[in-house]
Amino acid sequence: MSTRVAAIDCGTNSVRLLIADLAGDTLTDVERLMEIVRLGQDVDRTGRLAPEALERTFAAMRRYQELIERHGAGATRVVATSATRDAANRQDFVDGVREIFGVVPEVVSGAEEAELSFTGATGDLARLSLDAPYLVLDPGGGSTEFVVGDEHVEGAISVDIGSVRLFERHLKHAGDPPPAAAVESVVADIEAALDLVAQSVPVQKANTLVGLAGSVTTVASIALDLPFYDSLIIHHSRISAADVHEVTRKLLSMTHSDRLAIPSMHPGRADVIGAGALILDRVLRRFAFSQVIVSERDILDGIAWSLAR
Repeated sequence: MSTRVAAIDCGTNSVRLLIADLAGDTLTDVERLMEIVRLGQDVDRTGRLAPEALERTFAAMRRYQELIERHGAGATRVVATSATRDAANRQDFVDGVREIFGVVPEVVSGAEEAELSFTGATGDLARLSLDAPYLVLDPGGGSTEFVVGDEHVEGAISVDIGSVRLFERHLKHAGDPPPAAAVESVVADIEAALDLVAQSVPVQKANTLVGLAGSVTTVASIALDLPFYDSLIIHHSRISAADVHEVTRKLLSMTHSDRLAIPSMHPGRADVIGAGALILDRVLRRFAFSQVIVSERDILDGIAWSLAR
């Protein structure tokens, strides 16, 4: 017998919905949707959620609630991450979500976000015969999670680097394409965060890098030269470090209009993808991984599985 659940992940850049049927150790998608709402617009600078960003997010959520009702999901969990954690007016977000879904959103800690991502990303890796332990890398819009583990989490940390945060801090007004000095500033922030990761998480134990979320999957789609975004091809693809470095270099040398013209590029990601790609690029360099295994399963799946408990 299966249980139908609804999981909502509200991040800095996007809000996503998964309606799924859970039966034993199997999760079957009913609906999996994503909208770019940029909830974290200017949060790094102002410390507050902008009214227009809240309204974009609530509009997407209202559409999601209609689908949840249509599909008859029995339980709903809403998880909010970096941008909402950082915002002084996060109660405005909490109140709006409660009104739409009838549940209180959980503004989870970075550690819990990391564990949910690990659960979602590793649930279907056993059949690939990969060398464990894994380092699961989840670069979001406002923060990036690093989790090391096999069947269980051995160490996890969330650091305040993300594609939106780094773009707004260093690239937004730097030029198009950004000059080398601006890119070097992004790299400096990433490397400082990786210093903290190396001190806090047993990265040296990891044999396989697993990357998830939009920055990683978009880089994979470009490396694979896809004519459109195809999650079935992207899921569990193996992208070499050399290919990631080349895609990152190209993205940072392009104008915004050039990036928009990439067939697999979501329009809402075209401005921040250079910063997001740099996170993956520097992780591969810093920790000497030869490739990244790309997963379309992530925190959404972890949220869904949590509803089976």
